[in-house]
Amino acid sequence: TITTRFYNGDVKKVKPDQTVIYYYAEAQTTHTTYPNGVEVVQFPNKQTEKFHPDGSKETVFPDGTVTQLKGGREEIVFSDGTVVIVKRNGDKTILFSNGQKEIHTAQFKRREFPDGTVKTVYCNGCQETKYATGRIKVKDETGSIILDGKWSHPQTHRCA
Repeated sequence: TITTRFYNGDVKKVKPDQTVIYYYAEAQTTHTTYPNGVEVVQFPNKQTEKFHPDGSKETVFPDGTVTQLKGGREEIVFSDGTVVIVKRNGDKTILFSNGQKEIHTAQFKRREFPDGTVKTVYCNGCQETKYATGRIKVKDETGSIILDGKWSHPQTHRCA
């Protein structure tokens, strides 16, 4: 290992396998570059960022939250088990640890419950709730119920 100490307190180490470890004294941050091109930055608050040669990035926060950016898609895993996936087009899917799922698009926000109930709020303010029993409840943008009961063609109401 070759160690170089700089006047500002920084330290650079080059290992025999060509791994480079650079410690920034003022920021108390370590930047490690591996021979395969992976770079890891460790901050004093215990946050770690990992950069891969393919452009993907992974960040681990002190609270256990992990974010991954790969191919224009972002995935966030929170310490409580909640997962948020954001696609390149901005569509977002949230998977809750209680089994619920939420989908956000430019057209609607939808929550899917473990019992099969699905509630959708459209961008125009209309709301649609489909129950596992087949019942459907539709409210217009003012909150007035325009449909409540069994419905054989749920997409034909004026909310969709």
